[in-house]
Amino acid sequence: MIHFVLHDARDTVAVVVVEGVKAGMELNGWIMDEDKTTSVVARQDIPIGHKVALADMQPGDTVCKYGIDMGKVVAPIRAGEHAHVHNIKTKRW
Repeated sequence: MIHFVLHDARDTVAVVVVEGVKAGMELNGWIMDEDKTTSVVARQDIPIGHKVALADMQPGDTVCKYGIDMGKVVAPIRAGEHAHVHNIKTKRW
């Protein structure tokens, strides 16, 4: 079963595509551009449509999604955690 998808193997976050992701679950992901799979253990519950972190990140780090820069980290994020507005902000402001 695929739990999350990402476009580029260098992405640091991916989109959860199923309901019911709970802390402790091993999640399987599909890297679309390469038609390969990857995995991460969820450290938190993550709602469908939200992002899961694929790498540990520190404040100031760039977040990559769909192969592009989509913001900066504002609070530490560990691989498997929920990545959302509480720990990622746009670089526009």
